[in-house]
Amino acid sequence: MDKNNKGSILAIIAIIFVAISSRFLPHPPNFTALGAVGLFGGYYFTRKYMAFLIPLGAFWLSDLFLNNVVFSQYYEGFVWMSNIWSYIGLACVIGIGMFIVKKIEVDKLLGASLLGSMVFFLLSNFGVWLSGLYTFDATGFVACYTAALPFFWNTILGDMVFTAMLFGGYELFVSGSSLRLNSARV
Repeated sequence: MDKNNKGSILAIIAIIFVAISSRFLPHPPNFTALGAVGLFGGYYFTRKYMAFLIPLGAFWLSDLFLNNVVFSQYYEGFVWMSNIWSYIGLACVIGIGMFIVKKIEVDKLLGASLLGSMVFFLLSNFGVWLSGLYTFDATGFVACYTAALPFFWNTILGDMVFTAMLFGGYELFVSGSSLRLNSARV
């Protein structure tokens, strides 16, 4: 691996960890960079293990802090992992970044971001329904998704805003960087 690719990889990893830290800042519910991080990592990392490891690892580390420090009053004991369906949802968003976003174009990123928001919404709330907060019947299923709808709009908006920031910001950074980073996928 040449020095430019190593610098590009480190820049992408740094951007992902900075973006995921938006979960620690005051924000409207679900208005975070999570979906954008999945698309970004899925698109820029050509090594599949890195495309999954870095965004999912950043998500998991942020969950460790949030669940065991910020929201510790809601849990008994140390929480190693919360809703596995959220991780499956993020893995699907990473897949969207890998296989659907072939080129950085506004319409493609907009569509991928919207698709990623919908997939994450469906899977993460399926996990909420399975958690036992709602009855295991059609009424409970509909009630779960109905209760989640107000959060969905913030997810869509957050994913779109952060997708524009991550992709646009990275491309601007590498085009003006004296470090000669590679804007191509690494």
